[in-house]
Amino acid sequence: MKSMGRTDLPQRQQEALRKAIFWEWFTLGYSAATIMLIAVVIGGSQAMKTAWVEDILSLLPQISFLVALLFIRQPPSRRFPYGLHRAMGVGHLVAGVALLLIGALLAVESALGLARAEHPAIGTVNLFGHTIWLGWCMVAVMVGTMWGPFVYGRAKLKLAPDLHNKVLFTDADMSKADWTTTAASVIGVLGIGIGWWWLDGVAALFISLGIVKDGWRNSSSAVLDLMDQRARSFDDSEPHPLSSDIVKRVRREAWVRDASVRMRDMGQVFHIEVFVIPRAEVSIEQLEATRDDVAALDWKAQDIALIPVSSLPDETRFGAG
Repeated sequence: MKSMGRTDLPQRQQEALRKAIFWEWFTLGYSAATIMLIAVVIGGSQAMKTAWVEDILSLLPQISFLVALLFIRQPPSRRFPYGLHRAMGVGHLVAGVALLLIGALLAVESALGLARAEHPAIGTVNLFGHTIWLGWCMVAVMVGTMWGPFVYGRAKLKLAPDLHNKVLFTDADMSKADWTTTAASVIGVLGIGIGWWWLDGVAALFISLGIVKDGWRNSSSAVLDLMDQRARSFDDSEPHPLSSDIVKRVRREAWVRDASVRMRDMGQVFHIEVFVIPRAEVSIEQLEATRDDVAALDWKAQDIALIPVSSLPDETRFGAG
């Protein structure tokens, strides 16, 4: 992919996008293998079952990212004059809601199991002519598969800022924290082994609450972006600095008395309205030259409108800060 809508991606972003696509496909393959391995040894542990469901749910961000890429590359049309960039946000929302709902159901199930004092049992298995406790197989599988998320989580975390992609960042952040699920499931299984039946339920509840947390964070972030909140950084930690950069750049023009910005995040690119109070009459050539200068500030500045006004809208004044 060399373009996104009507934007030609810089070389750095093209390379980052190629790497992101590779790592998302790699994650899908790795996760699928992990899911099959856990299914073989899942046994009667509630913590293992919850961890298994979480691994299945972890496929949603990758699927959302890859499917959305098919849409956002399309240029604007009469039917979709702003392009299809919102597809990334829609995918983000769908993944978030699924995590939230299923995580809540798993949390309720785990809590009810603890309340009913259900005693899970883990049997034995014959392996290479030896009878061993199945719990050791569970622990071996969980520990053996925990290293993948460290590798691809860190790789995707480095790519998310270059692409300004919140789905990719959330996927990377979830992968990086996947060790907590592994640790909880191992503790739950070992708890059953030493006779602490309740430890398995507590571990399952801990894992499910982590799923709920991820779902809430994804859902709330996606909803706010779809409601056109002020554009923020890829990790939602602060307002995106491009708005203040644009105001500073426009104010340097000799014909500009004052300026402010209204900027919304379309998914990976921004729709930007620059309100300008001119000192005198301004020509179309001056407006177009300033617009081109604004577009050159950042590849994400895809749709830019310069609007001469007599006074700045109140809701845009924060753009200068």
